Amino acid sequence: CLSVEEPPLESVNKTDVLTSLAGVGTTKRKELHGTTRVCGLSGTWASERTAVKLQGYRMKFLCDQVGQKYSNFVLLIDKTIAHEAANLDIDLFLHDKMVKASVSPCGLFELDVQQLEQAKLFQALLFNGLFGKLFTGSKSSGVPREFILSKDDTFIWNNPNMYLILPMDPTVESHDISCINWRVIDEAATAVKLLRKIYSEEKMNILGILDFDQNDEDLIHLANTSCEAHFLRNVVVLAVHTGKIYTALHVADLSANSTFDGAADEKGTEFHTFAEYFEKKYDIVLRHPSQPLLVLKPSHRPHNILSSKLRDEGNGEKKKGDTSDITKANNRVHMPPELLIPLNFSDDILRTFYLFPSLMHRIETLMLASQLKSEISYDDSNVSSFLILEAITTLRCSEDFSMERLELLGDSVLKYVVSCHLFLKFPNMDEGQLTSSRVDIISNAALYGFGIEHKIQGYIRDAAFDPRRWLAPGQLSIHPVPCNCRVNSEVVTEDINVKVGQLCDKGHRWMCSKTISDCVEAIIGAYYVEGGLRAAMAVLKWLGINVEVEEELIGQFLSASVQTYLPKNDVIEKVEAKLGYVFLMKGLLLEALTHPSLQESAEGYSYERLEFLGDAVLDILLTRHLFYSHKDTDEGELTDLRSASVNNENFAQLAVKHKLYQFLQHSSGKLPENITEYVDSLENPSMDKVNLLSDAALRGPKVLGDVVESIAGAILIDRKLDLEVVWGIFKPLLSPIVTPEKLELPPFRELLEWCNKSGYFLGIKCTDGIKRTDGDKIEATLDVQLKETLLVRQGCGKSKKDAKAHAASMLLKDLEVQQFNPSMFDFLLQVEGLIVPKNASNTQQFQDHRNIFDAMDIQLSTPTRGKRSAGSKIAASLDKPVDWPVRMSKGGPRAGLYEFCKKLQWPAPNFDCAKVACVN
Repeated sequence: CLSVEEPPLESVNKTDVLTSLAGVGTTKRKELHGTTRVCGLSGTWASERTAVKLQGYRMKFLCDQVGQKYSNFVLLIDKTIAHEAANLDIDLFLHDKMVKASVSPCGLFELDVQQLEQAKLFQALLFNGLFGKLFTGSKSSGVPREFILSKDDTFIWNNPNMYLILPMDPTVESHDISCINWRVIDEAATAVKLLRKIYSEEKMNILGILDFDQNDEDLIHLANTSCEAHFLRNVVVLAVHTGKIYTALHVADLSANSTFDGAADEKGTEFHTFAEYFEKKYDIVLRHPSQPLLVLKPSHRPHNILSSKLRDEGNGEKKKGDTSDITKANNRVHMPPELLIPLNFSDDILRTFYLFPSLMHRIETLMLASQLKSEISYDDSNVSSFLILEAITTLRCSEDFSMERLELLGDSVLKYVVSCHLFLKFPNMDEGQLTSSRVDIISNAALYGFGIEHKIQGYIRDAAFDPRRWLAPGQLSIHPVPCNCRVNSEVVTEDINVKVGQLCDKGHRWMCSKTISDCVEAIIGAYYVEGGLRAAMAVLKWLGINVEVEEELIGQFLSASVQTYLPKNDVIEKVEAKLGYVFLMKGLLLEALTHPSLQESAEGYSYERLEFLGDAVLDILLTRHLFYSHKDTDEGELTDLRSASVNNENFAQLAVKHKLYQFLQHSSGKLPENITEYVDSLENPSMDKVNLLSDAALRGPKVLGDVVESIAGAILIDRKLDLEVVWGIFKPLLSPIVTPEKLELPPFRELLEWCNKSGYFLGIKCTDGIKRTDGDKIEATLDVQLKETLLVRQGCGKSKKDAKAHAASMLLKDLEVQQFNPSMFDFLLQVEGLIVPKNASNTQQFQDHRNIFDAMDIQLSTPTRGKRSAGSKIAASLDKPVDWPVRMSKGGPRAGLYEFCKKLQWPAPNFDCAKVACVN
């Protein structure tokens, strides 16, 4: 079921991929991969010219707008569709309305040879006439026009994609072959046969099909019949000269002898009348130029109507230089009736065709998800194909769902299961060895390897659905993307200009390497949601991640590893009272409270192994709680909630709040001082200048977070891996758990989002090896050029993340004070040395200010980079002409200006459009 020509990357041994290629599992690395086909769509019956038996699925449509009717259809396919795709209810979001579509099985349908041929002609005519083309070649190109259905049509019926979509007769209630509307199908087939007759000779022969009495003014003369005008209202018609399908609205006040509408819009046009237009462009001499023209509603391209996000998507702008065959006024067309074949069915059938690309795409993707589910072959049928579809769908698809939420959950589940396995299986491994072993299994590079080995990359949906490239069986593509992929050589790149997600006609597309790792985690998350740890473990086994978490291992571990020594002063009882839980194995709690300093001096054990396990325990418990508590929260905010909940600072505050730190067993001389300082900062928050100006809060000692995690790990082992018991104990301890309403972003993230939203660029510079009294630090300098002010702040930390957070927190405080109290803002900047006061003649006074902040251990930027006059940085950059390369392709000048402003650190450019009168 894989695409015909897979890039060779998939055939490379997994170990070779991971060891020989750089950047595996990262976003920077892009790879060329194929796509997996839906096996259930394949068939060969279209070319066999024999009677066939096909599975039928009724497709019903109900619009929320009164008066808008949609016809029911039946989907006929060779194989049985997976249950969730075959029993589908879905909302389709049109521009100004919503249509509820439902799919349900309706039995076996047997078509004889003639019925099959008629059905194929109906489908090919409608889908090509609406969304494709019925003719190849043109007069302007010099290639003779050819009707694509004039001879053998097997080239447009593709075996891997084989089904029929046929209209149902609303007057028939049965679910057999008689419920198909054969009258409508026969009308379409008759039109095809008429076009074959017209285009059977070297030159199109429209004339002489019928010989009407031109003096019969009461009738409208069409290409193959005559009728009264009112019979044509809302009837679907086919233009014999273009193969386009329209809906007839009413008779116009114009005739073919009237002035051609295009003459009013195109200077120097060679067409003066409609009759002249058709004669010169199509070599058609109208036989009834005096009869009234028909006003037609043209067909339009299909839209992606799967997502409410895309509800207001327009139909697209007309390309410059494009000239229509006939002039459109208010999306209406004037056409001579004698060039039209009436298909004699109403527009509610035609209207329904615009729903099929999106509806069939959803059915196909659900079948694909079900196909992946069958490969994993977990024995629980409750795993939803919808959830698996979510797990293989990226944000690029612009759906109402994506893999990100499940990926977050799957990451925690994987970390927990692997941590339990390593902790129990290897009791002699220390915390460092356990962590290293865990990384070897759950790193993005490792998950990428597991995904590649099971060809998960072929299932991933990584681009928005484009209905223009969707093809029904029997439809010819008018938007080809020829395969120029170098599948035998260039399958990996870091080129930022590579377009990710776009499929060529052979199914190849570029994909970020990390997307495969993310998808693996998302699939694990999906199975955990539906079947718990048992289902998630089944996925791990299928992937080749051989971990086991059995009760037998717990018994072996407890008998070999748990300490029996009990401390003095009733420490165990007091901690149990605070937790509200009595340990069965007291030694586990003792181990969870023992700092490594005692391990080195006397006891020979510490909390480090339990901390390793407890880290994963609290991660899965909090992530699971957030996932289920905030189901409508998008993936980005859910990630922020998790980051705000699962971190050492949060756990350290818990240890202080419940005074767990008082029971820590240690022999470190410096540890009590660090803990006391942190406890004081929480219990007696200071309003001094350090908090006011720098917002540099004291971080909790790592030991406090570690002991909380180790206690969680101890309870898990004591209760033989019962996560619900651990959650029952820790949920009240962790409360209040952060919610979207009370979420505070990290300072650097908040600053970056504010700059993006406000149209300002953020300058970032990090310097390593800055000497400080407490050791070497990394210094981060952040600056923002406002319209009249350049703000600069410097921060220090042990890592770039900490340094940027420190500087960002100060910049945010500057922005807040400037917005609400500009005079206070200037004062603060002067005090901190960011601005040298204009009247500051006393250098010593300025130095005193710096000494104050030096004593507070706050890093300030130099006075020379303080506030300047309005537009100072901008003015300085305009001293000489700038030579800036600009691409002249679509969007190039706009992108060039944006990059130019970012380079010079100006505010982002604003664009405004206005209509202007052109003077020749």
